[in-house]
Amino acid sequence: MRRPMRFATVLPVVAALLAATACSSTPPAAENKTLKIVYQKSDSFTALDTVMQDAKKEFEAANSSVTVNLEPIQANDDDYGTKLALAQRSPDTAPDVFYEDTFKVRSDVDAGYLLKLDSYLEKWDDWSRFNEAAKAAGRADDGGIYAVPLGTDTRAIWYNKAVLQKAGIAVPWQPKTWEDILSTARAIKASDPSVIPFNMYAGKGTGEGTVMQSFYELLYGTDSTLYDEKEKKWVVGSQGFTDSLAFLKTLYDEKLAVSPAEALDANVWKKVFGEWFPQGKLAATVEGSYTPSFWQKGGAYEWAGYEQEMGVAMFPTRNGQEPGGVSMSGGWTLAVGAKSKNAELAFKFLTTALNKKNALAFDVNNSQIAVRTDVASESSYLSANPFVKDVSELVKVTHYRPATADYPRISTAVQVATESVITGKQSPEDAAAEYDATVRKLVGDGKVLER
Repeated sequence: MRRPMRFATVLPVVAALLAATACSSTPPAAENKTLKIVYQKSDSFTALDTVMQDAKKEFEAANSSVTVNLEPIQANDDDYGTKLALAQRSPDTAPDVFYEDTFKVRSDVDAGYLLKLDSYLEKWDDWSRFNEAAKAAGRADDGGIYAVPLGTDTRAIWYNKAVLQKAGIAVPWQPKTWEDILSTARAIKASDPSVIPFNMYAGKGTGEGTVMQSFYELLYGTDSTLYDEKEKKWVVGSQGFTDSLAFLKTLYDEKLAVSPAEALDANVWKKVFGEWFPQGKLAATVEGSYTPSFWQKGGAYEWAGYEQEMGVAMFPTRNGQEPGGVSMSGGWTLAVGAKSKNAELAFKFLTTALNKKNALAFDVNNSQIAVRTDVASESSYLSANPFVKDVSELVKVTHYRPATADYPRISTAVQVATESVITGKQSPEDAAAEYDATVRKLVGDGKVLER
């Protein structure tokens, strides 16, 4: 016999059904999402932090359910790369958007850190305003784009006009050969032994600065290269490599550069920009097109009148052979993390940070060479500093680092070779031979080309 249902049982069931019905007719509250943005910041590099702060305000105003957490890493270039790599190892610490050096794009794609952006870029109208050559900075071995450039740069000789003139050197100064550099440096030393005649970085302390602002300027001015792009192989047995080390040895042996101890200091560049140039204690150095950013108003080492005091020259090929000069270009990008749980929002933030307004601000404040064509034509960009035209013209003689997964380790091997030579540990020939052996060990005999 069926028992009658009691009201005590029916009422809770009905109430639950009514509650469920009511909930289903009300749209759920928007889920609050968080984006983690990681980038580099230092006492002398704040331009990107300013852009990110502005992008955060702009993005959050347009996306009320999203919180942007800015997590700048206080570090130099090499330490930043190390800390970023550590953060990438876990989904819990990996960033949604991050600042990425161009030479690490391919190795980090191989490591699984970067999200492929092609499908997102196809829908972003501004992508058509980026210089076609600059787009390649974020391209990986599979042909896909994994990062978007912030700007690019070139390298040149920066010199103090008054110091050169005191030594009887006419300005504007443009050396035609390596020997012209040495002759000028010797004349400056003879004129005033307290002045550093010609600084070129060397050793592991200054990391990529050693290769980009020093060794490659020499190597690519010979008949040699670091890597054969056509054969996809690393060059060993190169006379140009040995000769480049020999030039550095001459600079340091004759005390025409900084002392070896100073060269091995990772912060020697701070003295270059903050003390030696403004105080007239340094005649010349090889540095990036971003150099004025340190001295202009708001820079880390403001120097009123630097525009009149300083000059810029192209670094010459060894014997003045065509194309007559050498430069190196690199630059930084923004990328979306492969582990991001909000990839579409992350890409949207990236486009905000790199829109015309923010890109213009970054290029002006950091003395970058613009990669957006609409920024490159802006009057405020063209008048940002008196050297924009000169350093931009160096693009026609510039070279780029081999953006392969092997490159970071090869770069370290080059830095080791320069350090061995300037400290007297090895001769240029022995340091070059050890470099060759290291390359063979790192990549295997099948990926080297003896030349």
